[in-house]
Amino acid sequence: MWLKPEEILLKNAFKLWVTEKGNDYFVLQRRRGYGEGGGGLTGLLVGTLDTMLDSTSKVAPFRILHQTPDSQVYWSIACGGTKEEISQHWEWLEKNIMRTLSVFDSSDDITSFVQGKIRGLIAEEGKVSCVQEDDPEKFREALLRFEKWFDLPQKEKLVTYYSCSYWRGRVPCQGWLYLSTNFLSFYSYLLGSEVKLVISWNEIWRLEKTSNVILTESIHVLANGEDHFFSMFLHLNETFLIMEQLADYSIKRLFDKETFQEEPSLSDPLQITKRYCLETHARNEQFRAFFRLPKEENLLEVYESFLWVPFSHFNTLGKICLSESYLCFASQDGSQCHVIIPMREVIGVEKPDRSSRALIVCVRGKRALRFSEVRDFERLANAIRRRCGMTASPQHSASTEVTYCFDLSQHVKYPLHFPHTQKLKEKMKEQSWNIHFSEYGRGTSMFCTKKTRDLIVRGIPEALRGELWMLFSGAVNDMATNPGYYSELVDQSLGTSTLATDEIERDLHRSLPEHPAFQSDTGISALRRVLTAYAYRNPKIGYCQAMNILTSVLLLYAKEEEAFWLLVAVCERMLPDYFNRRIIGALVDQAVFEELIRMHLTQLTEHMTDLTFFSSVSLSWFLTLFISVLPIESAVNVVDCFFYDGIKAILQLGLAVLDYNMEGLISSHDDAEAVTILNKFFDNVTNKDSPLPQTVQQNSVGNNDKASSISKVDVSDLIKEAYEKYGDMKSEEVESMRKRNKLYVIQTLEDTTKQNVLRVVSQEVKFSASQLDELYVLFKVGAISQSLFSNMLLHHDPSLAYLEQYQLGFHQFSLLFSLLEPWSLCSGKDTLFLWAFRLLDENQDGLVNFKEFCCALGKVTPAR
Repeated sequence: MWLKPEEILLKNAFKLWVTEKGNDYFVLQRRRGYGEGGGGLTGLLVGTLDTMLDSTSKVAPFRILHQTPDSQVYWSIACGGTKEEISQHWEWLEKNIMRTLSVFDSSDDITSFVQGKIRGLIAEEGKVSCVQEDDPEKFREALLRFEKWFDLPQKEKLVTYYSCSYWRGRVPCQGWLYLSTNFLSFYSYLLGSEVKLVISWNEIWRLEKTSNVILTESIHVLANGEDHFFSMFLHLNETFLIMEQLADYSIKRLFDKETFQEEPSLSDPLQITKRYCLETHARNEQFRAFFRLPKEENLLEVYESFLWVPFSHFNTLGKICLSESYLCFASQDGSQCHVIIPMREVIGVEKPDRSSRALIVCVRGKRALRFSEVRDFERLANAIRRRCGMTASPQHSASTEVTYCFDLSQHVKYPLHFPHTQKLKEKMKEQSWNIHFSEYGRGTSMFCTKKTRDLIVRGIPEALRGELWMLFSGAVNDMATNPGYYSELVDQSLGTSTLATDEIERDLHRSLPEHPAFQSDTGISALRRVLTAYAYRNPKIGYCQAMNILTSVLLLYAKEEEAFWLLVAVCERMLPDYFNRRIIGALVDQAVFEELIRMHLTQLTEHMTDLTFFSSVSLSWFLTLFISVLPIESAVNVVDCFFYDGIKAILQLGLAVLDYNMEGLISSHDDAEAVTILNKFFDNVTNKDSPLPQTVQQNSVGNNDKASSISKVDVSDLIKEAYEKYGDMKSEEVESMRKRNKLYVIQTLEDTTKQNVLRVVSQEVKFSASQLDELYVLFKVGAISQSLFSNMLLHHDPSLAYLEQYQLGFHQFSLLFSLLEPWSLCSGKDTLFLWAFRLLDENQDGLVNFKEFCCALGKVTPAR
């Protein structure tokens, strides 16, 4: 490998290097302990030294130096792992450089010429991955070590590397951790003891930062039933984040093909780098999640700035985040205030005071926001002006043209007369929000502050609920930037017949059947259109149970098109991976919930060591946002908090529910009794401020006697208690817990799939349980390996029956069949393998599943 010319001193290096050949301008040297005469104590010491130090010598026992006759300075220009490799470089120098050097008169000219040639060679052979690194030269050296030590396929892309210690029991092995697109690898060499570890990202069950008596801070990796600990990182948090992203990247590529293809930055493994891909991708995800922006938005620029907060009469320090279509601001702690300004709302930018580096952003509605102390305020002003000219009008012009925009609230006539006190409370709530709007603004550029959350905890007024749900979820931006989209979907999807539409028809009349809005064709038709349109938009999700209940509630407070965009926000942004056949997202949040129970409800944890009961009971809470267990008039208050705080609101409410019922749960004798306690509790949650009539289930005759002895709980008090006790939980912490538990959930589902497959196949073949287990692992690795270096796993589909999820093409079948059978060396093996493959591939789709593979082996394997 050619090296960037670097000056070195040989005074202290003679004992470590041996000169093998040389001339007037170049010297070829071998590292002591390598090659002929290597080994022994010298080889052990030098090998250990080379592994631990950060220099080319630790992977390149051969090197070429440049020196002129009139100079005592040497320059390293090439290194090699083998004598053959370094000899090729030497021959190239003799053939292309030596003859030219004689024409120069000075040593400086000779050295300049050699250095220029070497840099030119490096530029020509430089890989894209190296060019994008902060220090391309060091990365090239690390890449050489990585390729030499681990012998992985050439297409495997090294992302980054770190110096660290790997613990074998209580003994640390100092070495190097290499993180590539498909593998976590570690290498250490200490006094003849070599440690080499390679773990595929898709084999990892748990990845977390830990600490104990011996290790103050370390990274714990659980893979294939074994625990691995890495410590002594200079940048532990950075290392962990990169590992977390690569593990998530691997999971997405294997189990979420459609989503993975929509992310160009990740779809090509060869383009993934630490700085320009993973870090940028993580930053964009965090930006979109915090401000609830569409998935197309990427963070382009960040400016530190002060924002004048009119209602508090002071400047708050924070950061301006600029994307293609939005200007966002968040105060330094993120809780004081944040504001989102769509570029479509901006009507002008002014620079009133150059001395304070200030600019004023004018938005529709006669509002203006003043930013000051912006380091590059002129550049920011120009960027905003440029983007304002590219955006459309803020008005959703297509809304008047939409055919399907029914407002169910206009069609619902309640038979009861509301008490005057409830009407008065509702008016007081509306008045509080109107005062809030006058101070903090209204619409997309409203300031969101602690006071906003306090109002939401009390419950949003019925008249404002749809508007504020649209605002806080970000659905208002989706609808404004996609005029006419919903109408087109409805027109395209009406009359289609799919599995999703059949399931929708079956569940339509089960969606809030007690509510007047869905006791006529008006509500049912609107619900059908929204669900069918979404299934048409996102066939990956299609339709799943619980979507009908959620959409029914959305239609009560939002127009039909608005309900559709709210459903999009929930399914695709706020509750990712919830509504699919494996409900992975919901299972991940159940695991997070269990973790939070252990952290906050220790008394309950001590009584019930197995917390899977709570995760199974709470699954419906999360899937329906408590709508399925609470009366509607109470559940909508929970939905209010969800649209403002996301899944954090559901988690903390779940903790509050268990805490409220702590005494009863601890005294319960079995799971059935615990379920009864929780059901009685939910039946007695009321909403004394709601102007709506009580729902049917609350007045059911069967529950009256049992409920009479249980005190009522107001939902506002319950939510307030949840925020007071568990509101300190940060969204960033929840996201980190989600990532940590996602690996475990995925691997648990995969393990369940394996057990189901082995149970079915064991009835067809005579292999032992251990043999079948080994065969399955080998078969799965073969199926995955065919696409580790492509954009996605071509033949894996988690939605299929478990026997069909992993399948082999002919190439992978041939490789595995040759490993397991005695005729792999015979001359006619290819014909035999092709014959066997075609015989097994009954449907002629070019794929063979695990059952077929085992049956073939069982027939040709001699009995022992």
